[in-house]
Amino acid sequence: MGASPMTPQGPMGGPGRGNNGNNPFLNPRNPRNQRNNGQQGKNNKNNENNHNNRRSFWQSPWTWIVLLVLLSVVGFQMFVHNGSQTIDTQDGIELVRSHKASYVEIIDNKQLVKLTLDSPFKKFDKRSKQKRDFGKDVQFYYAYAQGRSIVQEVEKAKPSNGWTASLQSSSIISYLITSLAPILFFLGMIWFMFSRIGGAGGSMLGMGGGRGRGKLLEGQTPKTKFADVAGEQAAVEEVEEIKDFLKDPSRYKALGARIPRGVLLYGPPGTGKTLLARAIAGEAGVPFYAMAGSDFVEMFVGLGASRVRELFDEAKKNAPAIIFIDEIDAVGRRRGSGMTGGHDEREQTLNQLLVEMDGFDNDTNLIIIAATNRPDVLDSALLRPGRFDRQVAVEAPDLEGREAILKVHAKGKPFVPDVDLHMVAVRTPGFTGADLANVLNEAALLCARSGAQYIDNRAIDEAIDRVQAGPRRKSKGMALDELRNTAYHEGGHALVAAALHHTDPVTKVTILPRGHALGYTAVMPTSDRYSQSRNELLDQMAYAMGGRTAEEVVFHDPTTGASNDIEKATAIARKMVVEYGFSAKLGAVKWMDTDEDSSGSLDSLQPRKFSNRTAEVIDEEVHKLIETAHTEAWEIINNNRDVLDELVRQLLAKETLNEKELKEIFSKIRKAPERTLWLSDDRRPDSDLPPVEIPESLKRNVEGKNEQSEASELSESSNNATSQNQQSDQMSVDTSIQTTAPAPRTVIGTVKPPVNPSTNQNDGTQFGA
Repeated sequence: MGASPMTPQGPMGGPGRGNNGNNPFLNPRNPRNQRNNGQQGKNNKNNENNHNNRRSFWQSPWTWIVLLVLLSVVGFQMFVHNGSQTIDTQDGIELVRSHKASYVEIIDNKQLVKLTLDSPFKKFDKRSKQKRDFGKDVQFYYAYAQGRSIVQEVEKAKPSNGWTASLQSSSIISYLITSLAPILFFLGMIWFMFSRIGGAGGSMLGMGGGRGRGKLLEGQTPKTKFADVAGEQAAVEEVEEIKDFLKDPSRYKALGARIPRGVLLYGPPGTGKTLLARAIAGEAGVPFYAMAGSDFVEMFVGLGASRVRELFDEAKKNAPAIIFIDEIDAVGRRRGSGMTGGHDEREQTLNQLLVEMDGFDNDTNLIIIAATNRPDVLDSALLRPGRFDRQVAVEAPDLEGREAILKVHAKGKPFVPDVDLHMVAVRTPGFTGADLANVLNEAALLCARSGAQYIDNRAIDEAIDRVQAGPRRKSKGMALDELRNTAYHEGGHALVAAALHHTDPVTKVTILPRGHALGYTAVMPTSDRYSQSRNELLDQMAYAMGGRTAEEVVFHDPTTGASNDIEKATAIARKMVVEYGFSAKLGAVKWMDTDEDSSGSLDSLQPRKFSNRTAEVIDEEVHKLIETAHTEAWEIINNNRDVLDELVRQLLAKETLNEKELKEIFSKIRKAPERTLWLSDDRRPDSDLPPVEIPESLKRNVEGKNEQSEASELSESSNNATSQNQQSDQMSVDTSIQTTAPAPRTVIGTVKPPVNPSTNQNDGTQFGA
C-alpha cells in the first residue's frame, strides 16, 4: 500500500515524508507541504498500482498469445523469403532466355527458381503506376508441370556463373516456427478458456482443486450464537451437545460416549439451516469451513475427489473444527439413479466423501454438518451410523417461533405503538425465517418510500401481500366486463369456502392484480396444524373449483383464469388417491413414491410399480373426486346466488374486502349439508364409541401458556408504546401516516396447506384468478 501523509514523529521526520526529513525548508505543518506529502503518498500508491498492473499484464494469457503470433509472423518472413524479391513466372523465364542471369538456382521441392542478375531488374507496376526496382536477387515460382521446360531453358542460356538444381531442407528454427506455432497457439487458447472456467484462483486447465477458494482454506470462527437462531428451539437442543463436545470432549470420552460424526440438517428453504451450522461453530469457538455441494463437482473426473481431500486435510490441521457442506444433495444423491453409470464425476466425489468420513480417528475433533432440502434423495451410505448419524429437522416455525423471529428482525426498526408482532405472527402461518425477515424489510422499504418515520400496520399488511402474492401491478386497468368476471371468480372461491364446514376462515378477497394473478382469495388457519383430514382436503378441492363454477353459473362461459385452480384441485385429488390412501376402491396403499413425480428428475424415468389397470383406476378415482368437488361448489353457489351478487357488488366498489366485511356479507349464507361418514370398506363398519376427553390438566396447561404469552405481549406492547410516545415528544417529525393508520387487518396470501413436513405443503391457501 502506498504511504499516506502523517505527522512527523521526531527531528528526522516520520513515515510518509520520504527523503524530505532532513530538509529544513519543508515545514510539515505547512498546508502546501502537506499537500505535497499527500501527493507523494498518492504517487507511491500509483507506482505500486502500476507495478501490479505490469505484473498482471505479463500474467495475462492474451499477452503471450499475441507475442506468439507476432513471433510466428516475423519468423515466417525471415526464414521463408530470405531477402529475394518475387517476380512473375513469365518475367523470370524472359530474364533467363535473354542471358541476364549470371547464376541460377533451381529448388525442385518448392518449385522455386532464384536468379542472380547482372543488373537490377526494373518493371512498371500497374497498381502503383510507377517503375519498381526489384534488385539483382529475384525469384519466381513455377508449376510442377513446367519443371522440365524450366531446366531446358536454363541449359540453353548457360549462365556465366553456372546453375544448380537442389532439394532445400528447412532449418530446425524454421521448422519449429512454421510447424509448431499453430499448435502452440491453439494450446494457449485452450489453456486460457479452461483457466477462465476454473475461476480466478484455478490453475492450468481449471484443475487447481480448491486452493483459490477462500471459503475452503480460510477457516474462521463465526460470531453467530444460538441466541441469533430464533424459532428453532427443538433443533438447537438437538445440536447443543455437539457444541459441548467440541469445547470439552473429555467429559464425553470419560463415559465412553461417541459424539455424532456427522449432522444432517434438513428442511424447506429459508428455515435457517446454514445459520444454525454457523451458530454451532460460533458457540464452540472453532474454525468453520463452508462449501456448497456443487463446488465439488467439476468438468473432469477426479477433481471433486481432490477437493474433498484438500478440504478434510485442511480442517484436520486446525481441529477441532466444523466442515459445513450446503446443498449436499448436489453431490450425495443416490448412486445408480442417473443415466451416466457408476463412473461419473459426482459419484467419484461421493465415494471420496464416504471414505473421508470413515477415516476419522476417535481423537479427531472434526464434525461434519450438511444441509439439504431433500433428504429422501440422499444415498443410504451417507445416512448410516458413523457418518451422518444425527438427522435434525429444521422446519418452518410455529406461532411462538414466528413471533421470536419477528422480534429478532424487528431490532433497530421503529414501529408505531399499535403494531403487534404477535398478530403479525398469527397472520403469517407457514412462513419461514427468511419470509418473516423479508416481510419486515419490505414494510420498512414501503414506509421509507412514502416518507414515513415509523412502520405501521398498513405497511406490514402490504408487505405480507407482496411476499405472498407478489407486488401490485400498476399497469392499465382491466376492461369492466373482465373486472366483473374476476369479481365473480374470486367471490365463488370465498362463498364456497365460507359455506363448508371444514375450512379455515376467509380473511381477504381482492380483485387488485398482484403478481401473476388478477385477484386472489385468502383462507387463513386459526392455529398451526401439521396434518389434515379427508374432509378438509375435500373442502379445499371444493372451494378451489368455486371460481370456475361461479363463471359457469353466472356467465355460462368459463375463462382460462381457473387453470391454476384446476391444477391445485387435481394435485390434491391425486395425492389423496396415490399417497394418502383416501380411496375406498384402491385402499390404503401408496402407489407412488415421493420422488417419482419430481419434474425434471432422472428418477422419474424409472418404470412405475403398478399395472395399467391400476393406473386407469387411479385416473377414475381422481376424476370422481374432482367432479364431486365441482358439484358441491355448484350447489353452494346456486343456493347462495344472492349472497354472491352482494359480495361482487362490494368487491367492485371497494376492490378489497377484509375479514370483518366478509363476515357481515356471509351472515346470511346457507351452509352446505354435512357429508356422510366415509368408510374405507363396507365390511368394516364404523364404531359408535366417541373418543376420550382431553384431560383437564392438559387444557389448563395450554391455557396457562396462552395467558402467559398474552400477558408478556401486553407488557411489551405497553413498553413499546411508552418508548414511542417519549420518542415522539422528543422528535418533531411528520407522523400523519401513523395517526391515520387503520386497525390491524388479517392478511394471508400464500398457498400453504400443511399435510406433513415431507410434502412441502404449508398452512394457508390462496386461489387466484
